[in-house]
Amino acid sequence: MTTVSGCPVTHTSVPLSGPRFQSDPVQLYRDLRRDHGAIAPVVLDGDVPAWLVLGYRELHQVTGDPVLFSRDSELWNQWDRIPDDWPLLPMIGRRQPSILYTVGERHSVRAMMISNALEGVDPFSLKRYAEEFADELIDRFCTKGSVDIIAEYAKLLPALVLARIYGFSDEEAHPLVGAINDMIDGRERALAGQQHLGASMFQLLADKHAEPGDDVATRMLADPGGFTDEEVAQDLMVMMAAGHQPTADWMGNSLRLMLTDDRFAASLSGGRHSVAEAMNEVLWEDTPTQNVAGRWAARDTHLGGRHIRAGDLLLLGLAAANGDPQVRTDGSALTGGNNAFLSFGHGEHRCPFPAQETAEVIARTGIEVLLDRLPDVDLAVPAEQLTRRPSPWLRGLTDLPVLFTPTPALGRPGSHGGPA
Repeated sequence: MTTVSGCPVTHTSVPLSGPRFQSDPVQLYRDLRRDHGAIAPVVLDGDVPAWLVLGYRELHQVTGDPVLFSRDSELWNQWDRIPDDWPLLPMIGRRQPSILYTVGERHSVRAMMISNALEGVDPFSLKRYAEEFADELIDRFCTKGSVDIIAEYAKLLPALVLARIYGFSDEEAHPLVGAINDMIDGRERALAGQQHLGASMFQLLADKHAEPGDDVATRMLADPGGFTDEEVAQDLMVMMAAGHQPTADWMGNSLRLMLTDDRFAASLSGGRHSVAEAMNEVLWEDTPTQNVAGRWAARDTHLGGRHIRAGDLLLLGLAAANGDPQVRTDGSALTGGNNAFLSFGHGEHRCPFPAQETAEVIARTGIEVLLDRLPDVDLAVPAEQLTRRPSPWLRGLTDLPVLFTPTPALGRPGSHGGPA
């Protein structure tokens, strides 16, 4: 066993990477729980050690005690081993002035700023925007008879709607969507995408200082908490990235379930109730946000029978906790309105409720409009050929090819165009 000024790297430590996160994460989490219990030792890129919290109760404990298990990444006992080009730095940052790493009273005030700004969005307008952009996107491919739902629909819709409610013009929204997807994909254009997103947010704030509007950015700037433009811009970047990709994956994973499971066949011919049931089941069984980094122990402690040292990093295993047999004793799907899943986190750093509601409206509207417009949509490949991104963090499909009867485009007035 090797110990490096924090949690140990042992021969049983599991790399938080590899094809099992893509092919069968449910079985992987079962194996980890069998071999290690509720807390498993894992290693990140570069053999950097961490703990993965698998237990539902243990995750509640970690997220419910922000003093002992802090969001302050400065506490990490591994910073001296982290190179400047470490690939996870965008996810596990240091000295970042965003809400993700703010703690204490300042975090509470900042979270309230974000919640108030999102609560100011009229729910009827939000649904109308989602319907409008959904129709626009579907118009691009509805005459073709086939499409990849992920690339041409799910990966575009959430960011377009979020850009609108945040205060961007529709002309600015389309290049912004490309930048966000480049950043999240984490390939050669990731840095350029991040830079474009950051520059766009600062320009948005400059525009709103000059000409305030009825939008999220203006409300954040007007908040009495006295936050700087840097803080507001950073939070808008977090809100855009965190609001877009998980929502896109929620749409994709729900549509996959509905297209492959006979229980949801009725919704493909106009039934709406099953859409909500499918989306709820996905949050339990196939949640887009699998694991989250993270929390840092403020002092030596014990958790799930493990000795946790001061400065150790704990990763939140949301998907594993959702499937914890200690709370899922009958293995039930827990659909039909049971919302005790941890897919949006827990505690004071959970996804704000208005953000959860926004994501649900966008995802559900996107699915419903698609099924209304293309009622005979069906998979173009056998279900077993569908593949996932090999990410331990966000679980989503690489593509979702479908076939349908070609239909005319609506071509409604007010269509915003953009790159096809």
